[in-house]
Amino acid sequence: MTAGTVTLDDETRSASHGRWWQLLVGVLCMSMIANLQYGWTLFVTPISAKHGWGRAAIQVAFTLFVLTETWLVPIEGYLVDRFGPRIVVVSASLFVGIAWVMNAYATSLPALYLAAVIGGIGAGAVYGTCVGNALKWFPDRRGLAAGLTSMGFGAGSALTIVPISATIKAHGYEHAFLVFGIGQGLTVFVLGWFLRQPPERFARVAAALGARRSAVPDRTPVEMARSPAFWVMYVMFVLMAAGGLMATAQLAPIAHDFKVADVPVSILGLTLPALTFALSIDRVLNGVTRPVCGWISDRIGRENTMFLAFALEGCGILLLGSMGASPVMFVLLSALVFFAWGEIYSLFPATCADTFGAKFASANAGLLYTAKGTAALLVPLTSVIAGSGGGWRTVFLAASVSNFLAAAMALFVLKPLRAHMRAAGSALTASVVAPSMKEAK
Repeated sequence: MTAGTVTLDDETRSASHGRWWQLLVGVLCMSMIANLQYGWTLFVTPISAKHGWGRAAIQVAFTLFVLTETWLVPIEGYLVDRFGPRIVVVSASLFVGIAWVMNAYATSLPALYLAAVIGGIGAGAVYGTCVGNALKWFPDRRGLAAGLTSMGFGAGSALTIVPISATIKAHGYEHAFLVFGIGQGLTVFVLGWFLRQPPERFARVAAALGARRSAVPDRTPVEMARSPAFWVMYVMFVLMAAGGLMATAQLAPIAHDFKVADVPVSILGLTLPALTFALSIDRVLNGVTRPVCGWISDRIGRENTMFLAFALEGCGILLLGSMGASPVMFVLLSALVFFAWGEIYSLFPATCADTFGAKFASANAGLLYTAKGTAALLVPLTSVIAGSGGGWRTVFLAASVSNFLAAAMALFVLKPLRAHMRAAGSALTASVVAPSMKEAK
């Protein structure tokens, strides 16, 4: 062995090969919790028709789900960093299954809200664990790894949109909640036993071999929360998540109000009702954009990718509000909106790990992820605005402006802040990595 050469021992080489398996397990786990958020819109109208609670009251359940899914992730991320991913995900699978079983039997709004809270706890634990684990296993490809993992959440419901819709029409929404809830919970329970976090030596050797990392030291969640860069990212996340969550929760009501939901649409030889078509293609593109934009950001930079994607999202929402009454345009423009929105779930975790280090990646990414919960507070408000004189076009206009503002912040606020942090922390990082290289020889 030549002096100064860095090599992998058998344990580290084995861990490196096994990280792709860990990534796959994470993607599958994420796909099993996707319907808790992305399948929800299919149930809103049937629930309202049976119980007469009204859309705004029913969508409070969606808000509660997103709040608990996001705001508890920092705690769940701390548990993952301390005890490992396996126990957290296996425990979370029980919450995932129980939530939809409760929805099947809920006969009051409080029961629906309680089920949403339980589902949010389970989904958040799975989400935060899998994304954080991916960031740790792939310090050299954070954008791609976070993108592939979150793709499971974004596109995981695509294959079940048609079966869920058919089950609701044939047997009622209660039966759909029951069957799919039990199936999703059991699958996460089995997969969770295969998860593990990388050994410490793997992370050190990965850095020594030239893995791509930020030139800043590892920071705890408390230290991160003191950084202006974190709060800039937080505000940007809220601005972007609000419009996407509105589309996720309200797409079916929007389609019904635009009177296009059941209108047949033919694209590339496939004919489906506009809403079913939109939901299916939206989920696929919402998932695909995450690894694609993550991969792009690994090459052209996080902020540059954010600017392009966020501006595209602003254009998409604006056009959907003005042209969505056409069934074909409703399908195509909603697809554009979901494609340009989904990448936030790969770009923000990767940027967070780049900026604040990988050691506390699960907890730090979880703290930033609470911005999604903050944005969810606006979802019931969109129902109120749409039902008033403003209509959906007012909601779309506000969401579009928020997207353009986030795009500008990426280039003109976040990028300079992160550049300053890298410059200030480069000397300290060099002093940390150098001993790791010697140890890895």
